[in-house]
Amino acid sequence: MHRSFEDNLDKLRTRLIRMGSIVEEQVEYALRATLDGSREVAQLVMDRDDKVDKLDMKIDKQCQRIFALHQPVASDLRLLLAALKINNELERTGDLAYNVARNVLEQPDLPRIAEQMQLQRLTHGVHTMVKGSLDAFVNNDPELAYQIMRTDNQIDAMTRDIFHATVAYMKTDVNAIDACVGMLMVLRNLERMADQATNICENVIFLVEAKLVKMIPMHGLEDVGASQESAT
Repeated sequence: MHRSFEDNLDKLRTRLIRMGSIVEEQVEYALRATLDGSREVAQLVMDRDDKVDKLDMKIDKQCQRIFALHQPVASDLRLLLAALKINNELERTGDLAYNVARNVLEQPDLPRIAEQMQLQRLTHGVHTMVKGSLDAFVNNDPELAYQIMRTDNQIDAMTRDIFHATVAYMKTDVNAIDACVGMLMVLRNLERMADQATNICENVIFLVEAKLVKMIPMHGLEDVGASQESAT
């Protein structure tokens, strides 16, 4: 029974890592399509969304089955709770990538606006957060999780700047209004991707250190991370 329990946990972790890999790729492709206007890549993201949804259901059911058949305690219980939450964050991130890809197909002029607004810096930052949060989970690395969480404020600031610049641009070029609206929707989805990455990091810290950091103000994370470094 114990061996079966360990095997189920290993399988769960493997599936979750696979889910993370697929979602990270979805995000990368969606952001690339936004910048270069590739309709083929955008369509690929949309076509693969069903794959993400199916894997999400498998992971959710597997967690429920482990809860039903076993009585996990301590670190095993934390793994199951974190797995459920991380899986949910990944599914949402996949949906956000789908939304971004759809905007690429609906607004052919979006790449021009993205270049005008210098969106590449923001897309790079968001992808770094998504990838970093998953690396933190795969490697059980709470220090990386703290580091990724501290960058969320920078993403928010960049998002606000581009948002205001896009709105201002709409007023100067009425022919670009539709594409600018598409840009605003992309910005909203990018900001949420960063939020999902932050949530994943919170669960990594919970999993590894048994600490709840959700209630810690963002400006306090630097102190928390520093104290963890001094303790090692």
